[in-house]
Amino acid sequence: MKTGEKRVVRSDLWINPAFDERLAREPAVSLSVFQVRGQAAAAWDLLGAAHVYHVSAAKDELPPEWFAKADLLARCPDLLCVSSSGAGYDTVDVADCTAAGVLVVNQAGANAPSVAEHTLGLMLGVSRRMLESDRRMRRETGFSREDVMGHEIRGKTLGLVGIGHIGRRVAALGQAFGMDVIATDPFLSPEEIASRGARAVSFDELVEQSDFVSLHCPRDASTLKLMNASTYGRMKKGAIFISTARGGIHDEAALVEALRSGHLAGAGLDVWDQEPPPLDHPLLAMDNVFATFHTAGVTHEARRNVASMAAEQIAGLLAGERPPRLINPEAWSAYEKRRARILG
Repeated sequence: MKTGEKRVVRSDLWINPAFDERLAREPAVSLSVFQVRGQAAAAWDLLGAAHVYHVSAAKDELPPEWFAKADLLARCPDLLCVSSSGAGYDTVDVADCTAAGVLVVNQAGANAPSVAEHTLGLMLGVSRRMLESDRRMRRETGFSREDVMGHEIRGKTLGLVGIGHIGRRVAALGQAFGMDVIATDPFLSPEEIASRGARAVSFDELVEQSDFVSLHCPRDASTLKLMNASTYGRMKKGAIFISTARGGIHDEAALVEALRSGHLAGAGLDVWDQEPPPLDHPLLAMDNVFATFHTAGVTHEARRNVASMAAEQIAGLLAGERPPRLINPEAWSAYEKRRARILG
C-alpha cells in the first residue's frame, strides 16, 4: 500500500463500470474488490485497511457477514465511511456506524425516474388488468374481452405515502394522467408537499380516500408493517395497493387476505420480505397481482446514475468535502476527529 493512499473497497457483486472508471481518475485513491464467497481471509485483509466501504444495498444478495454492522466495523479500524449502493441501506446498521464515528451515505434520487416510471407501469398493469389478460391468453381460449375489462386511472385519486425524490416524480406522472394526487409525509410541511405536486393529507385520510395507495417511504422502525390488516381494511373497496419502497413496510399475509376477500382489487409489488419470494408464495398465484423482483430502479440508465453518483460522492468525501447524501450527520464531529488521525 502506498503512503497517503486513500483506500476504497467494494464487493464483486455487479456494479456499473462507471463507478470504477470515476474513481480511477482520482490519483490518490485506490479501489479494491473482494469476493463475497470464498477467499474470506483476502476479503478481510482488504476491508481491514479500507477507508471507504461501498456496500451493496441488496440484503438478499449480499451474505450477512459483509453487512456493515458492529462486528464488521470492529475489524475495520480505519473505516471512515460506508457508502450504500442505492437509496436504501438495509445492509447497514446506521446506529452501529454512528457509534463508531463512521459516516453512512446513500445514493437517494439517482434512480428516481426509473422507479417512478415502474410505479406507473404497475398501476396501469393492475388497473387495466394487462397481466391477467396476458396470462389468460397464454393458457386458455374462449374468454371475452369484457372478462378482462379494467379501469382507466384518469380521474382516480392517487395517494403517495412519502413524496421525496421518487414520490414527487410519481406525482407529476399521475397528474399527467389526469389523477388527483394526495400525499402524506411526516418530514414535509403541507406547503412543501403542495410544491411537489400533491395535496397534503393525514395518513388515515390518504388510506381512506385513495383509489391507489403507493408507498415511497423508507423502511425503518416507524414504517415496519405500516400497511397491515387494519390499514387494508380502511382502504376503499376496489382500491389498488402499490409498493416500490421496501419489503416489510407492507404485511404480505394481510395483503393476501385483503385480496382474497375481494376488498382490494389488486396489487403491484416490486418489493418483498424475501427477494425473490418463493415460487409458492400465495401472492404469486394471484392474477390480480403484478409482481416484479425489486427491479423498479434497475435500468441501464439508473444503474449508471447510481454508480456515478456514488463514486462522485466518495471522491468528494476523500477530498475533504461534506457528502451531500449523509444519513447520520450526528456522526460528523467524531468522523472529523478520526479522519484527522487516520488520514492526517
